[in-house]
Amino acid sequence: MSFDQKNVVSLLNKIVEMELAGVVRYTHYSFMVFGYNRIPIVSWLREQATESMGHAQQAGEIITALGEHPSLGIGPLLETHKHDVGDILREALDNERAGIQLYKDLLAAVEGKSVWLEEYARSMVMQEEMHAFEVDKMLRKPGDIKSFKA
Repeated sequence: MSFDQKNVVSLLNKIVEMELAGVVRYTHYSFMVFGYNRIPIVSWLREQATESMGHAQQAGEIITALGEHPSLGIGPLLETHKHDVGDILREALDNERAGIQLYKDLLAAVEGKSVWLEEYARSMVMQEEMHAFEVDKMLRKPGDIKSFKA
């Protein structure tokens, strides 16, 4: 393979760790939602946790396909003690943006060198960007058209 395998595996391991942290983070957030809109918000957060688990598994499978060992680590889990839905969504948006950057770093490392990994990275950038846009829309006040600005 014509890419730097050590660097690619390192990036994939960071992705595994980030996505596993997302599982924990989104699950924790789902416990902390209260109020009239609790049920749909909790459902959405738990869907995000499930999706993060799938993303971690996919990255781990790629690592083992490359003949390497997936990390047993987990990304940073900072408890902010902010449990307002707006605070939760702002934290989620920050994490989505960090994920987008990791997948873009992976894309840059494999672009033009591995169709398989390039397509994987592109599809993950697309998915993560779609998530970020969705969270951005959730953070807007009803009737606001402009993108949310933190």
